[in-house]
This record gives sequence, C-alpha cells and structure tokens, in this order.
Amino acid sequence: MSNTEDDDIPQLSAGALDALKDFYGEKDKREKQFEELKSRAENEFDQKPLSIEAFAEDWNSSQFWYSDETATALAKQLLDGATNDTSIAVVSAPSVFIQLKNLLSYGEYDIKPRLALLEYDERFSVFKEFVPYDFEQPIRLPRELKGNFDRIICDPPFLSQDCQTKAALTVRWLSVLGQEQLRLIVCTGERMSELITKLYAKSGIRTTSYEVKHAKGLSNEFRCYANFECASWNWM
Repeated sequence: MSNTEDDDIPQLSAGALDALKDFYGEKDKREKQFEELKSRAENEFDQKPLSIEAFAEDWNSSQFWYSDETATALAKQLLDGATNDTSIAVVSAPSVFIQLKNLLSYGEYDIKPRLALLEYDERFSVFKEFVPYDFEQPIRLPRELKGNFDRIICDPPFLSQDCQTKAALTVRWLSVLGQEQLRLIVCTGERMSELITKLYAKSGIRTTSYEVKHAKGLSNEFRCYANFECASWNWM
C-alpha cells in the first residue's frame, strides 16, 4: 500500500483512543461481574450481597436503576410486617428486587416470603424468581400468579398513557382480591400523577413525600405513589 493510501485511513486522536480504551475496559468489567453473578446464582448467592451494577443500564430500553438507598428503602416497605405467607411481586423494578434478595439473605428478616420479578430483560433470568414480562402483553403471564400477591411494586418503563395503563392492568391481575389487603407502591414520573391516581383509585393510592433517587440521576421529576403511609413517607 502506498503512503498516499495510508494517509486516507482515518486516524483516531490520542484522546479518542483513551476514551475507546476506557469504554472497552468498562464493558469487560461489566461482563466479568455478570458472569460472576451467574456463577453465584447456581450456589444460591451464598457468598456476598448482590449489586445491580452487574446489569448495565440500557437507556434505549428505558432502564434507570434506583440508587441503593432508594432501592433498599422501597424493599424494606415491602417487607415491613411480612411473613412466610406474604407474596411480593416486583414489576419492572429489578433494583428493588436485588435489595429484597439482599435483605432476606443478609439482613434482619427471618422470613421467606414468595418473590416474583416480572421483567422484560432476559439477563435477570439468572434468578429463579424471574418471570418474562412485556407490558404490551399485560396479562400474558403464568396463570398461577393471578390474584396471588398482597405486596406489589411497579415502575412502568415508559411515561406514556398506554404503558401506564397496561402496567396497571398487570398489577390488578396480580393483586389479591381484597384491595384492603394490598400494599402497593408505584414509582413513575410526576406528570403521570393524575393518571396514576385514576388507574389505582380502588387501591387508595396517593402521591407520597418520598424522594426517589436514581443511581445515575434522571432528568424527569420522579414520584413515589403508595396506598399506605409509613416511616419513610407521608401522603401529600
């Protein structure tokens, strides 16, 4: 090849090469973390607490993980007063599910409630509690899940009326028949407030004072809605 042809090949600057190196280094780190988590799954996670960091966020799929502080606070409210007979459904909120697993394995809870993670991302199938879920098919779920959950948290992936409505249909399908028995948390954008209170009117859901924080921040104003008050929040 001639020198002229060599000159025509695009060359990356030193800064761009460093950025590319950092990108692939971070990618390798994530893959290593995930492979370690898969290996631990086979041993029932008996070594150390889990971290949502093993699952890189995919913003194109509207994945924005909560901070550990927020995920833990929400998980604790799902476990407050729970027993071995309690059934907890986590709909599109895997960071809360991770903290539920941690609290039950390494925390102060001497109970074994039933857990189910309804999630679109197949990476979470490393957990035995994983249930494939697509909000576009809101009740295409295993029949044995219907009407069997008395504690539910839901974070619809998109801020649209269509997504929010279909997610609410999933929640109603999962819920125990007696709404007074249901402890419900919905986390979503502030601009969904009117729709959320309408969709979940029978459960008595209201906007709370709790400030939801995301690990990498989020531009949209986010709110926590619940049908109960607790030590972590009051109704507004």
